Amino acid sequence: MAGRVENKVAIVTGGSRGIGKSACEVLAEQGATVVVTDIIDDEGKQLAEEIQKKGWKAQYYHLDTSVENEVSTVFSQVKEQFGSIDILVNNAGISGTNDPTHEISEQDWQKVMDINVKGVFLCTKHAVRYMINQSPGGSIINLSSIYGIIGAPDLPAYHASKGAVRLMTKTDALLYARDGIRVNSVHPGYIWTPLVEELASRSKEGVEAFRENLAKKHPVGHVGKPEDIAYGILYLASDESKFVTGSELVIDGGYTAQ
Repeated sequence: MAGRVENKVAIVTGGSRGIGKSACEVLAEQGATVVVTDIIDDEGKQLAEEIQKKGWKAQYYHLDTSVENEVSTVFSQVKEQFGSIDILVNNAGISGTNDPTHEISEQDWQKVMDINVKGVFLCTKHAVRYMINQSPGGSIINLSSIYGIIGAPDLPAYHASKGAVRLMTKTDALLYARDGIRVNSVHPGYIWTPLVEELASRSKEGVEAFRENLAKKHPVGHVGKPEDIAYGILYLASDESKFVTGSELVIDGGYTAQ
C-alpha cells in the first residue's frame, strides 16, 4: 500500500542516523513531508538531499532537543512553512556511560536525562500546542526500549530514561486522547545502529563477538535492522492505527517473550 502517510508533516528527532534515518526514509517514501532534525548536521543535510533526489519531500533542521528555545523555534518554523505538524517521532537519544549506579557522576546521569527524557518532554510539549488545534490532531511516537519494560545489569541511566519515556507516553495518551492526539511508544530489541555499534566498540570482546552474543539473546537468532523499527513507526504514524493510543509496540525478535 502506497501513500500511507500522504500529505502529513512528520518531525523526526535524531533523524540523521540509525532508526531515525530509516524512519525518515520510510515516512517520506509513503508520502509524508519529513523534517529531519539532529545535531549531526552534515549527515542530516545529506539525508534530506538524498530523499529529495528520489522525488520525496524532506528538509533538515538543526535541533538540540534538550534546549527549549531551539525546539520552540524549529517547531514554529515547521508549522509556518508546511502548515501543520501531524507526526512527531521522538527518536533522539544517547546510551550514556556504562558504569554501575554507585559510580555514575551526576553530570553523566543528567546528560542522559536531558536528551532521553527532557528532550521527549520538550518536543511533545511544543508539538501538542499545534496538534491540539488541528483535526485530526496527530500522532506522537516515542522511542523507548525493551529496557523500558524489563531490567538489565548495565546502563542504569539509559534504562531509567527509557522507563520514564514509557510512562510519559501513557500519561500523554490519556491527557490528549479527546483532542485527537495519539501517543504510543516503540520498544526495540537490539538494533544494529551506530549507537549499538559504539557500545560494541567499547566492549572488551570486540565488535564481532559482541554482535554474535547479542544475536543469541534474541529467539529469532539475529539483531534487528533500523527498518524493522521504521515500519512499526510508520504504522503508528498512519491512520491505520487510529484506535491505538497509550500502547507499547514491542519489536524485539522475541527478546522479552523469554
